[in-house]
Amino acid sequence: MSAKTAPTQDATDLQTPQESRNHFRAVIIFPIVTLVAAVIGYVWAGPVSEGAFMTNWLLGVIMFGMGLTVRPADFVLVVKKPVPVLLTVVAQYAIMPLAALSVVWVLGLPTEIAVGVILLGCVPGGTTSNVVTYLARGDVALSVTLTSVSTMLAPLVTPLLTLWLAGQYMPLDAMGMAQSILQIVLLPVLGGLVIRLLLPRLVEKLLPLLPWVSITAIAIVVAFVVSGSADRIVEAGLIVLAAVILHNILGMALGYGAAAATRQSPVRRRTVAIEVGMQNSALAAGLAAQYMNPLAALPGAVFSVWMMVSAAIFATWCRAQDRIRAAKDAKKVGVDD
Repeated sequence: MSAKTAPTQDATDLQTPQESRNHFRAVIIFPIVTLVAAVIGYVWAGPVSEGAFMTNWLLGVIMFGMGLTVRPADFVLVVKKPVPVLLTVVAQYAIMPLAALSVVWVLGLPTEIAVGVILLGCVPGGTTSNVVTYLARGDVALSVTLTSVSTMLAPLVTPLLTLWLAGQYMPLDAMGMAQSILQIVLLPVLGGLVIRLLLPRLVEKLLPLLPWVSITAIAIVVAFVVSGSADRIVEAGLIVLAAVILHNILGMALGYGAAAATRQSPVRRRTVAIEVGMQNSALAAGLAAQYMNPLAALPGAVFSVWMMVSAAIFATWCRAQDRIRAAKDAKKVGVDD
């Protein structure tokens, strides 16, 4: 979901209650729509699988939408805030791949699922992270920059990491994967960025629609992925769900811990946790289906649903912590007075 329509952190207080509800509604609706798409892909696997050739085009639409929301100013933070940017990008491409390996080892995953989980750990951060960061009262401007930087690095880093970590399980075409990421990730993002520079007023009018376009595209990709492995979902479903939940929780917890260990502010700790723990699962599913096998794409599809559930829980917890802190501060002021 292209979620960079979220406001910058400085503008958080300017958001109306309706706008805040709209962001929360998107996070709640996303897993429901995706789950429905998965059921459709399973029940009508034959007809749905015939449209699987559109997967790369849909991924391109998602990334083009992301590009429309990116501004050159978003990359200024790389210079202004190099420490949190460098920390999170390194954590993104270190913590999640290593967490994936740990999950594979702990659960003893079969080869087809193992490579899918590893690929999931090697893709860039998910574009939904910006709205979730806003809901969790994190640093939204930093979140936008982090997602953009990790995505720009994906054509180089994702294939190399995947080949290194998953190549022991099956032969992989890293060069082909790199070319696909260039075509369905980098070029659409750059195209969207150029369109925004050329037609800023038109793009501003379209921004509220982009999250819903991306939700629809991701849901269709999930339906295609599920249809490709429908005959083995009952057999593999629970172990895939367990792997995805463990992977996501490890990523968010270790991301938060890394930010805390480097003495980042609580707001940035939330941001890093979200950026590290939320993956571009649609991209992982699409690449797995193309370069691995249908079952390897299943972790990405399941992750698309689960990560929004965990994101909503995490955002709710963060807001509760803020309310508790505000109540303590108010009580302290009252005592001092």
